[in-house]
Amino acid sequence: MNQTASQPHAQLDLRGTPCPLNFVRTKLRLEKMSPGSRLEVWLDPGEPIEQVPDSLMMAGYSVEQITECNGYFALIVQRPGDANA
Repeated sequence: MNQTASQPHAQLDLRGTPCPLNFVRTKLRLEKMSPGSRLEVWLDPGEPIEQVPDSLMMAGYSVEQITECNGYFALIVQRPGDANA
């Protein structure tokens, strides 16, 4: 797998941030980014990693990768591009 293809454009450290604030902050950051951009979000284990990815997908964002790190999770989320159906 080509690691550079999925490199994030920005990073957001939300370790220690409770739910639902971590979802809200992630969504606000993604809304400020260009369509198609990727954001790496660091989340705590437990409720944050259980709730935030599902909430982002329900909001229309693509969760590309979840990586378990040393005491936290790194989530790669892509903002959707402009889709003209």
